[in-house]
Amino acid sequence: MPVDLPALYPKLINLMLDTVFVVDQHDQIVFVSDACELLLGYRADELIGNLITDYMHPDDLAATRDSICRVMNGQPHVDFRNRYLRSDGSIVNILWSARWCEEDSVRIGVARDVTALMQAEAELRFLAHHDPLTKLANRSLFYDRLVSALKTARRHQSSLALLFLDVNDFKMINDTYGHAVGDQVLCTVAQRLESCIRETDTVARMGGDEFTVLLTEIQSIEAVAAKVDQILTVMNEPLGDEFGELSMPSCSIGVACYPVDGEDADTLLNHADGQMYQVKRHRSAVG
Repeated sequence: MPVDLPALYPKLINLMLDTVFVVDQHDQIVFVSDACELLLGYRADELIGNLITDYMHPDDLAATRDSICRVMNGQPHVDFRNRYLRSDGSIVNILWSARWCEEDSVRIGVARDVTALMQAEAELRFLAHHDPLTKLANRSLFYDRLVSALKTARRHQSSLALLFLDVNDFKMINDTYGHAVGDQVLCTVAQRLESCIRETDTVARMGGDEFTVLLTEIQSIEAVAAKVDQILTVMNEPLGDEFGELSMPSCSIGVACYPVDGEDADTLLNHADGQMYQVKRHRSAVG
């Protein structure tokens, strides 16, 4: 007995994990497959007859209308992404494949939930430029921002400062209290550094227990010294009760100012790094 394929089509469509939408030329939903309930939180009968634009994220409406016009002009759009609002108010990211069916005056679209994929992509982009422990900028991102800030400083004939900070006796903390506690200390250092800077400045973890701070549009050497004093004061504040008997370690800070101490990124980094080690050696000598 031959199989009646047309009779199977609705069952096949409703078995799909992706959602199938059929929308008329006025944006009214005329059909949606059962997978829509998992995608948007609405049953098919709750969507049919409504405008599909009512469920789109308002910030994506303009771009989506452009895609709709493209599709209705006979150009299939197979890689369009936008956001929809679910029934519970949350946002879902959707990848669309859509085309216009001239004989029926409808556009047919297949929608795939790519929210998890986009979150993973965003996390990978973040990790490419940030330290996974402290969430600060990493060495690569800091260097790029320093180079960019130097270009701006040259163009506007302004100044900037670079601070190189090292946590004193950090190895002792790791050896005595363990790396988990050491990581908590590093995160505390990162948070305290961020509390001392403006949004236009950058704090980075260069690796290990070394951090850098980029201060832009510095008005004077005195302003830099005041910022160093502020950081040292904040760093000297006691740790929380969760650290038990552990005291907050002190820090050594080296400073380099553009253009006095160098006019390129590498020279400034080397100068600040060298001055930081001078501070550490002086501390050891007097300690």
